[in-house]
Amino acid sequence: MNQKIKYESMENLFKAILSLQTVEECYRFFDDLCTVPELKAMAQRYAVAKMLNDGDIYTDIVKATGASTATISRVNRSLNYGSEGYALTFERLKDE
Repeated sequence: MNQKIKYESMENLFKAILSLQTVEECYRFFDDLCTVPELKAMAQRYAVAKMLNDGDIYTDIVKATGASTATISRVNRSLNYGSEGYALTFERLKDE
């Protein structure tokens, strides 16, 4: 766990997120919490991570997501050297 982000208000945010029970509740909460560009950036990074995990190459990812190669590289670094959060969600959602 990255100790730089571990503090009480972050913990409260994560608990709030964990209390959400449906996709619709997530839409409502994140609409209140984030700007549209922030949400789009997070969704784009997750899409990039999924494509990298599936073995797609940078050029295909750029075409499909519009992400810059710098963003793809940062996401790739997280996949390879991060906290394995992406991998956890991929495993849990693999049958959907």
